Amino acid sequence: MELEARTETNRLAETFVISRDSSDESESVIVELRHAGHTGYGEGAPIDRYDEDGAGAVEFLDGCRGALGGDPFALDEILDSLPQTPHTQAARAALDNALYDLCGKLTGLPVWRLLGLRREGPPTCWTVWLGDPDDMARRAEKAAPRFRRLKLKLGGGDGLDLERVGAVRAVTDLPLQVDVNEYWSVDEALEALPQLAALGVEYCEQPLPEGDPGGGKVKAASPIPIYVDEDCHTLADVAACAERAHGINIKLSKSGGIREAIRMAHAARALGLGVMLGCMTEAGLGISAGAQLGSLCDFVDLDGNLLLLEDPWPGVEFRDGVQLPPDKPGLGVNAPVSIAAERSDGRN
Repeated sequence: MELEARTETNRLAETFVISRDSSDESESVIVELRHAGHTGYGEGAPIDRYDEDGAGAVEFLDGCRGALGGDPFALDEILDSLPQTPHTQAARAALDNALYDLCGKLTGLPVWRLLGLRREGPPTCWTVWLGDPDDMARRAEKAAPRFRRLKLKLGGGDGLDLERVGAVRAVTDLPLQVDVNEYWSVDEALEALPQLAALGVEYCEQPLPEGDPGGGKVKAASPIPIYVDEDCHTLADVAACAERAHGINIKLSKSGGIREAIRMAHAARALGLGVMLGCMTEAGLGISAGAQLGSLCDFVDLDGNLLLLEDPWPGVEFRDGVQLPPDKPGLGVNAPVSIAAERSDGRN
């Protein structure tokens, strides 16, 4: 197999704000795997929070060429032979996702069918990024006709988080979820969670900083489920999450790709944990990889491509609030025109 890796930067339609930062663009690493006349594509989104960036991802992938071999279906052998370089999960995800895309194209099957899964998963939520209460309410009201769930970013550090949720609840009856991105203390969480329950919030995501020793106390006292994101990266983290949460948020760019995400979902089920499927701000290539696994999950947050000014990898169908993976071989999305022109020699 031949491997090429590069970075890709996409503009967001609007500035995206969470508790720890804001952004106007997103950076992804893109992998191309060529074998037997076919090309598999994969995307991962490295972020600063996990000490990853695009240049480091490309450098890691350039060093992976010797580990690929000639059999794209030997997934375990390939992934086990990769260098053990830390902080490379997004790069690993791009490679893993590209392998699945390639295998799907070689067999003529969509990845979800190759895995024996259903095509349709739960509806995706739409993320209402952090702002003042009135601003979040306006944006939620605008998004409500297109979506069946809304996720509100909290953690403003200004004492207005409950007002934010109340303002949104006043303009929509849609199910609400909240994501604090590690910005509450134990005392703040214990005070807020009953009030979130009274406002009909379905769950609270990552209220405490990663590894906070008060996680078990908050879980025990919370009247609504606690899901963890920053606390849960790979399979090795899942068991410990059962002590501090009711569910986990799996993101392919954080886990290392489709294969590890499936393992995490099954481990979570065995421990009685709920499963949420999330994403970074990714293009349709990365969102399609996630959407292949939607039917394994209780909640889905796959709106990354919908946040972009223009999606360079179209093909994921947004239907009645659900992000449907394509019914085409592999991940099923269309390569950008520039890539398609380069591959006009017959490879797909």
